[in-house]
Amino acid sequence: MKKNMKYAPFLLAALLLTACGDASSACEASGSAREEECSAEPAYASGADEAAKADDAAESPDALGLEAEPAADFTFDAVAEDAAKADAALAPEEALPPDTDGIVPESQSEPVEEPPADDGAQPFVLTAGEWNDNENWGFFANLIHNGTIEFPSYGLDPVWRVAVTVGNGGVPVQNQTVQLKAKDVLWTAKTDKNGNAYLFYDAAYAEQELTLETAGADPVKFTAPKQEAEQGGNPVSTLEMTIETGSASQHYTDTEVCFILDTTGSMGDEITYLQKDFSAIAGEVAADGVTFSVNFYKDKGDSYMTRCNPFTDDVREIQKALNQEYADGGGDTPEAVAEILDEVLVSGDWHAETNKIAFLIFDAPPHSGSKQDAMIHNAVAAAAEKGIHVVPVVASNAERETELFGRALAIMTGSNYVFLTDDSGIGDSHLEPIIGSYDVELLHDIIVRNIREIAG
Repeated sequence: MKKNMKYAPFLLAALLLTACGDASSACEASGSAREEECSAEPAYASGADEAAKADDAAESPDALGLEAEPAADFTFDAVAEDAAKADAALAPEEALPPDTDGIVPESQSEPVEEPPADDGAQPFVLTAGEWNDNENWGFFANLIHNGTIEFPSYGLDPVWRVAVTVGNGGVPVQNQTVQLKAKDVLWTAKTDKNGNAYLFYDAAYAEQELTLETAGADPVKFTAPKQEAEQGGNPVSTLEMTIETGSASQHYTDTEVCFILDTTGSMGDEITYLQKDFSAIAGEVAADGVTFSVNFYKDKGDSYMTRCNPFTDDVREIQKALNQEYADGGGDTPEAVAEILDEVLVSGDWHAETNKIAFLIFDAPPHSGSKQDAMIHNAVAAAAEKGIHVVPVVASNAERETELFGRALAIMTGSNYVFLTDDSGIGDSHLEPIIGSYDVELLHDIIVRNIREIAG
């Protein structure tokens, strides 16, 4: 509570004058015994005090030739009148309300604005690297061959890959559906802007006849390689096929951008980053036909397991949804990754003829088990069939199993693998992936570039 002290000079003057008046009355009441004491001049000591007495006399009105002014009569009414004049001279917002007795109520005192908490996460600050295993398949194959990394990972096995390029007269054909079949369909994918599609089969189909089919072209039959690597080591498929089609490219004008965010307790820096940087990202890629969706997940037993939102071009709605989230829950390492991928990639409201990209920002793998593995495999297969490029963004404190899961996810949806680095100095340590050389960039720039590449 604050007190207003603007009346203090007037009140002090009133008290002093009252004291003087009381002292004068005391002298009159003391009678003849004190008459001489009360009317006596001030006493001075000899020497220096005599000089002081002389100085006082020299400075008196009579000595200076001045006429002494009579003392003004004092009344409390006069003081109150002067105070009212002073109060009226104040700016309107400074005047006190009536009956406050000089005290400003707490409800009317000016609030003290607290400075914003500095959590370290600022827009454009998080640093990251990027890697594409599909474009560096020889490097990836060597890691598999010498046993440096192993798959499957949580239901995903990218080792048995068939890389297909679809063209028309030497021109890449985009958004062309390609299927890999045995007796049944094993995998379906859409070609990217370079005409490339990646299809996958299970190791159980080794040495069996498989078929590639796409519109406007004859089926392409081949035999899957056996599960034995030459000169020892672990086997890996290096199959590459080219298909000439009479179909033309399909160019989509609309783009759907999805963010899938782990909001458990260890993800505070990443959540704050996206809350602060989303509007800047949207500002760089937003255009007619670009819509966004943000989706969140925690784990079983937390305040929620999944929380999904539809696509919208209203950036303010997206920002509002982001700003309501905070890091909480989790506890154990695995999270509800299988459940969120199923809900977003399988059941999400994606449209047929759109460019599609989803960023999975996370630091922990899914729960293991046959049910979760099947759910993840089905979700990733659905993403490949719809043409959803799932870009994993691996955050701090991730372990190797999280890296391998993220890389399998990126390979099987024709995407880049993104990982945060220590260069920003923000957050805990970040795992160095087992990849070739890469550039350290701002995460903001990597996200924007990936969106633009998908949008064409």
